Parts: sequence; C-alpha cells; structure tokens
Amino acid sequence: MTGALYAGVNAALITAVHADLSPDHRRTANFAKWLLANGCDNLGVLGTTGEANSFGLQERRTILEELARHDVPVTRLMPGTGLPNITDTVELSRHARDIGCPGVLVLPPFYYKNPSEDGLFAYYAEVIERIGGGLAVYLYHFPAQSAVPLTVGLVGRLIEAFPGVVRGLKDSTGDAAQTEAYIKAFASRGFEVYPGGDSLFQRMLGLGAAGCITAATNLSCRFAQIVYAKRTGPEADAAQAMMNTCRAAAATVPLIPGLREVIARSTGDEGWRHIRPPHTRLSAEEADRVWAAWQATGALPLPGLEEAGMMLASAEA
Repeated sequence: MTGALYAGVNAALITAVHADLSPDHRRTANFAKWLLANGCDNLGVLGTTGEANSFGLQERRTILEELARHDVPVTRLMPGTGLPNITDTVELSRHARDIGCPGVLVLPPFYYKNPSEDGLFAYYAEVIERIGGGLAVYLYHFPAQSAVPLTVGLVGRLIEAFPGVVRGLKDSTGDAAQTEAYIKAFASRGFEVYPGGDSLFQRMLGLGAAGCITAATNLSCRFAQIVYAKRTGPEADAAQAMMNTCRAAAATVPLIPGLREVIARSTGDEGWRHIRPPHTRLSAEEADRVWAAWQATGALPLPGLEEAGMMLASAEA
C-alpha cells in the first residue's frame, strides 16, 4: 500500500513511570528514540501497552507534550485518544492534532456493552465532527479489552460518511480471518489496516496491510523491519519466525510487566520495573522465566539499548 500515514513498523510504546507512579518522561522519550533508530517507522503512543487508561487526561496530554519536548518527532506518533465519553476523546484528539500528530487511534466507548451499530456510528460521527478536521482517525478494534467489536459493516459506514478522515484501523484480535476481512473489504480503497498480532505481519502485508502496531516490537523491531522491507524470501521468512519466537517469549508471563522486565535487564535500569496498578511487577520466578525465554530467542542483546539506559541513569544521578 502506498500513501499510508503510518506505513511500516509501529511499536506500541511502553510508558515509563517513576517509583511514585508518575509518568517518567525522560525514560519514555529515550526509549521512543531508540525504537525509531532501530527498526520502527512510527510509534503507537498511549495505547494498551502504553497503559493509556491508567493515566488521567492531564497526564496523557503532558506525556505527549514531553515526548515532543524531548525531540521525539510528533509526526511519527499515533496517540491513543479513545475514552468512554465524547468530550474527553475530542479533547485528547484535538490536543494531538494541535501539537502535530497526523492521526489518532480511537477505541469505541468501552464502558457500555453491546451497543448497537447505529449507536457506535453516532459516537464516532460525533467525535469526528467535533474534532473539526485536520486529523486522521484510526479505529481501534480490540474486543478482548473493550468488549465492543467493530464490524466490517460499521467500518464501511464510517469510511463512506467520512472519506479521507476515517483512515485506517488497528486490529488487535490476533484473528487472521478478522484482519483479512478488513483488508479485503477496504485496503483497495486506501484504507490502512494494521494487525496487532506479531505472527500475522508477513501474511497480512502480502494481502495489503499497511504495516503493524504491536507490543512485542518494543523488543523485536529490527526483525519486524526486515519483514516489512523484504516481504518475501528467506530473509523475510527468518525475520518473521523470529517475531513469532519473540512474541511467544513475551507471552510466558503477563505481557506489559514482562516487556518492562526484559528492558530493565537489558539496560541494567531498575526504573523500567515500575508499573501502575492494577498491573503489578512480576514475581522473581516470573522475571527469571521471561528473561530466560527472551535469551533463548537469540534476539538479545538489543543494540544500543544498554547505552541508552546508562545515559539515562547518568542523567538522573
């Protein structure tokens, strides 16, 4: 696909926090810059992996502003802005637009379960109209978390009603048939589909996906970039196999604290283990298990990440 705003490899950026659970802007920005230098084309910010819904409105605004202040290019960020109400979703979306982000990722209104298709259409339509233009809207399909699925029919209605504004969708189901259905229905019209499942990346690229937005690419981004650049052939196949292995390693423990643990051990930076409830740190057994699983993948060490962690520790000393 050509002309996609977020084409390529997008890591679902982890948000660092301090011991007092306040957002750690320096660590987050340094890690974001490392990702962009090591295989990521863009970054999904304040999504599920970034624990967006553990942060308040002002914290979310500030996290984005601080990424910009620390020289993370905002034109390469897709912030998550979806909340269960129209007002806050619009406020966060306008804020992202005003600091220069080209698009936002919008969850459905996830508090209310089993809404009608007409109700979901009305919600997204109201959000889009109130934003007032100048921003691409990407739909976030993750019913395992939101409990609110986005049907192919609903997506089609939104594309027809808001051409060029409803620009794409992230599908985090991990269901190949679901992701393929979106691609087959809409990719030929320039609609950008991003699988959230690492193991689906190469296959969905071949069908017309614009790229990926995944959690494990926080650590496997260089392999994902090979898949994106090569598409087919032995090198791409080997890189996709490595992505699969990395995702399996991440899945040996709860995902978000597990990724933090691997970053902490890779950098020697204890600060990466801090995490907001209801997520909790891994137990000692879990921490050893995920580290052993990642070591067994052959994906470690992560070039340049240890140095970035050391620079961070030095700056805070």
